[in-house]
Amino acid sequence: MMRRRTEGGLKGREEAGGTHRYKMREKLVSIGDDYWIEDAAGERAFKVDGKALRVRNTLIIQSKEGKDLYKIQERMLRIKDTMEIERGEGGTAATIKKALIAPLRDRWTVSIPGQEDWEVQGNILDHEYRIEAGRRERVAEVSKKWFRVRDTYGVEVEPGHDDALVLAVTAAIDQMAH
Repeated sequence: MMRRRTEGGLKGREEAGGTHRYKMREKLVSIGDDYWIEDAAGERAFKVDGKALRVRNTLIIQSKEGKDLYKIQERMLRIKDTMEIERGEGGTAATIKKALIAPLRDRWTVSIPGQEDWEVQGNILDHEYRIEAGRRERVAEVSKKWFRVRDTYGVEVEPGHDDALVLAVTAAIDQMAH
């Protein structure tokens, strides 16, 4: 099994083509609950800690060792249309916004300081969508096809991307959409 260190923590198991696949649970956690994100082999890869902090919904993505990697917090200014992801050590990692008008498919924009925006398009409610950067560079794909377990879906992350950040974005979109 190959593992590579990234800014956010350890990568998951490499699948064919160098991608990393993870198993996520729909409606990831209720605030106050914890949940493990597993890699394709069923090994624990990241922990999601659902904190009930003040009046904001907060999820914390942690490494297996318990180090805070990313914190997802709903913004209070708008209802369910913007979420911010902060780095474990502080500072904004990404801001997710739902497109105001998306006629045929759901569309979201992920703004990452110092990088090209990511575009999220597809059927968000059914967990069948892609995350792309710039001019159609695939960052990740989300699908229910890879796992047969009820209420789960897969996230396949392309090499060179921060797996923990991609999973945090996926968790935030799931919270915003449901």
